[in-house]
Amino acid sequence: MCKNNCNCISDILKVIYLLQKNADREEDCIESCDKPSLGQFSCLYYNTRPVMLYTCMSNGVTPWSAPTQRVVDPTATSTVFRVEKIDNCCATFRVLIANEDGTYTATESFFTMNLECICSIRCLGDTFIENV
Repeated sequence: MCKNNCNCISDILKVIYLLQKNADREEDCIESCDKPSLGQFSCLYYNTRPVMLYTCMSNGVTPWSAPTQRVVDPTATSTVFRVEKIDNCCATFRVLIANEDGTYTATESFFTMNLECICSIRCLGDTFIENV
């Protein structure tokens, strides 16, 4: 059964959504004395923080999976997602395909989930994904 409070998960996903929405564009990055961050590679461009979701109804070990295509093929699923929208206790996610080289490919498969049903999330390394 779903829990009655989604604040913790919702707050984290809102931060991720805002980071993605406000990601610096590669063309705006200037390696000058007044750059807004420290570090040798401060102009690396990331636009996505992939996440994995774990529902309250599972044993907390098995990640949520969703189809990678709009036409449901039970063998084509993924457990990695991109936050696309947050609305109170609901979030819309884009399904990502994890490639063998550690990159991700965006799909046109989306789903909306009640955040009260998520007991934990796992954030993966920030990355750049084309066409999102």
